[in-house]
Amino acid sequence: MWILCYFQDELLGLAESPESDQVFKNHSLDMDVLYRTGETQQGLLTYTPRMVSVNFQGSLGSVSSRGSLYNQIQAKNMDVMTWKGRVTTHASEPLRRNLFLQSLSEEEQEIVGKANDLDNVNNNSPAEIQDKYIVECLESDVQYWTDFSKVHYHPQSLYELSGLWADIQEFDNYGLGKEAFCGHQHGEEIDDRLRFFVEECDHIQGIQCVVDDAGGFSGVSAMFLESIADEYPNVPVILYNARNPSLHMDSEGRKQAISHYLHDAVSFSRLSELCKLIIPVGLPSLSGSRASQFLCIKDEKPYHSSAVYASAMHSFTLPFRMKQSGPSAESLFTSGALDMYGTVQMLAGQMRQNMVTILDVAMPAPSLSDRAQQSFLGNLQPLIPDISEDVEDFHAVETMNIHGAVTSGNQRASINEVKDAVESAYDNSVTRPKFSHLSASTCPLPIPLPFPLIFGNMVGQHGELLETPISGSSSRGSLEVHSIPMATRLRSSTAVLPLLERKLGNLRRFGIERGALGAPLLQSWGFGKDEVEDMGEVLSKMVTTLKPYQYSSDSD
Repeated sequence: MWILCYFQDELLGLAESPESDQVFKNHSLDMDVLYRTGETQQGLLTYTPRMVSVNFQGSLGSVSSRGSLYNQIQAKNMDVMTWKGRVTTHASEPLRRNLFLQSLSEEEQEIVGKANDLDNVNNNSPAEIQDKYIVECLESDVQYWTDFSKVHYHPQSLYELSGLWADIQEFDNYGLGKEAFCGHQHGEEIDDRLRFFVEECDHIQGIQCVVDDAGGFSGVSAMFLESIADEYPNVPVILYNARNPSLHMDSEGRKQAISHYLHDAVSFSRLSELCKLIIPVGLPSLSGSRASQFLCIKDEKPYHSSAVYASAMHSFTLPFRMKQSGPSAESLFTSGALDMYGTVQMLAGQMRQNMVTILDVAMPAPSLSDRAQQSFLGNLQPLIPDISEDVEDFHAVETMNIHGAVTSGNQRASINEVKDAVESAYDNSVTRPKFSHLSASTCPLPIPLPFPLIFGNMVGQHGELLETPISGSSSRGSLEVHSIPMATRLRSSTAVLPLLERKLGNLRRFGIERGALGAPLLQSWGFGKDEVEDMGEVLSKMVTTLKPYQYSSDSD
């Protein structure tokens, strides 16, 4: 998944740079968890992410779906002989790369030139593009996620759905996604790509799936996840339901609103049956949330919101990539390594049996100094709507990860200082979970050059929270903020009940009850009455798990 590779690629570069902080060289992370080594036909070694991305045609911008390392030329199909007339080819001009991608290309050419003792070749090359112009360019004009990605991808990684173009306007419900997927050979092709990466693994922790479930891609994902469940039944799947703030804006009529309500319920129910853990991610207004207390977010820019969500996902999954120490060994740089199976068992296993979790984030995380310990837990804010605030759940289960924490004087905190601070914060809290797992790392979140200008003027160069604002621009980016401490928490709690109850209530009201206005719509999506009732049963069981005996299993 590219959002995790985004930061890992930056860490790889910092670990190799002689000028970088020692904390990035001692990250104690196993980079091979997400990345794989390979070799081109020319014998050049490659290091690319284990990832399959599925999107519209034309969604990759100026980047080829075959990547840039292997330079494979797509063969022309010469087998169709039914047409005897004249053939005309209409080819559009390739999209121009932005300043950031141009600068990456120039850097790579310079490295190749030096490797071949061609230092003098670039004497007459254009002046170096300054970083500030790159940042300004990205801030004003990002159209594709590839515009700010510097990762090289394997030819098996980037898949475009033929026949569905990036400018399509009405790919907005589960039924359309299901129809588009089943109407072509997409399933077999995507399965082959995933199989390519899985079969070369000595051991697979699990599969992480990030889905924009606000539209047709929920249907596409469900079809794909069904194949995964059939082929890899014992492999845990963690699903992130991600949405941009702009997708929550309600300006449609009643008919469209009912369609959206039903889509949300159907999508959630169907996808939940195909994974072991669900992590909804996406607020109606990230800019107005407490999670953005120290940030400057523009909700209309997916470039901004995706940076926050990607940071949270990277931080939460860091324990999956921590190098395991021996039984009696303690690392100075990491603690609390946890794999995907262990995470699923902890949060959705016998202890709680709830698969819908809440992701909280503190970005940047506050200092661990004594006067800040009491507010440390309070700075963790949810990234999903419709949850209860300050709910007392004595059976809550959670896993927390803190990395790059600072203490008094903005000194980097040790692993033991992090443990002591968290324990002290819980001791001073009104309630504490039934069980909590803590992972920690001394390595902060690196801020790559193409990171958006989302930090407020109270955030310092290393993510420390300042007492007085910095004069000048209210928003700051990678040129001013080089790294930040992060804290994330994933919790299984009754606080998620309002989210589940709303989805269940909408499905019953608009899809199941007698005379439901949305019943014909569900039928057009390919769902019979029994299937809809089964989906209601799935949602009802989720609610009952957290709120026993309040809901019966009947869908009447």
